[in-house]
Amino acid sequence: MLRLLRTQAVVPARVHAASPWAVRFDPHAHVKPGVVLSGECWMALDGCEPVQLRQGDFFLLNNPPSYTLASLLDMPPGQAAAFHESENDGEVRIGARAHEDTYVCCIDFVFEETNASVLFDVLPPIVLVRAGDPRGALLANLSALTVAEMESAGVGRSLVLEHLAQLILVHMLRVHADQTDRPVGWLGALVEDGIGAALRAMHADVARRWTLDELAAVSRMSRSAFAAAFKAKVGTAPLTYLIEWRMSSGP
Repeated sequence: MLRLLRTQAVVPARVHAASPWAVRFDPHAHVKPGVVLSGECWMALDGCEPVQLRQGDFFLLNNPPSYTLASLLDMPPGQAAAFHESENDGEVRIGARAHEDTYVCCIDFVFEETNASVLFDVLPPIVLVRAGDPRGALLANLSALTVAEMESAGVGRSLVLEHLAQLILVHMLRVHADQTDRPVGWLGALVEDGIGAALRAMHADVARRWTLDELAAVSRMSRSAFAAAFKAKVGTAPLTYLIEWRMSSGP
């Protein structure tokens, strides 16, 4: 699915802040993973309940509207653009460097618009992985590498950042998919033994002339049970899904 989306840009963004502070960000048309590296803050997305983030918490914003990061919810925010220290480096500094108590790193993903909805439609506005979650250990290692690259000027920095950002996104999606009461559509179906097996088979060999009987056999289900379960989970009939996938993933 991520190959289908064809990542067009991965833009790092860092927020260094000294309390009290509040900063307002414009909407972002795609997805934005991030982590609180030090301190804590509030995140308030328009139309959603505010969420308190603490050191070690990871988040994934899905097609976010305007939102505010702040040390205090009742503090009037300034616009992020007004705090940019370097437009090219995606860095926002608020307050005196010597008094900095919060450090948040984000990554702005930009995908090819044609197929972007395949991801947006199956995610909630925000996915959270709290610092105490055992599934966050690998994310912490990836974020440490990502921050080191963000702060370096090494050869190949942009390429390394792109690959690390992709890994973080994949692991955030895995965590969300593991929460079986939440994922919907193909993301939820992928983690099931039956429908997921058929989806993985189709994605691995999209050019094959799959029949309904073959896909049902892969899923270890009867033809009728497979067809009904696939449509209920994914939202379309199996062979219709395959045709649409071929059209979307073509050159």
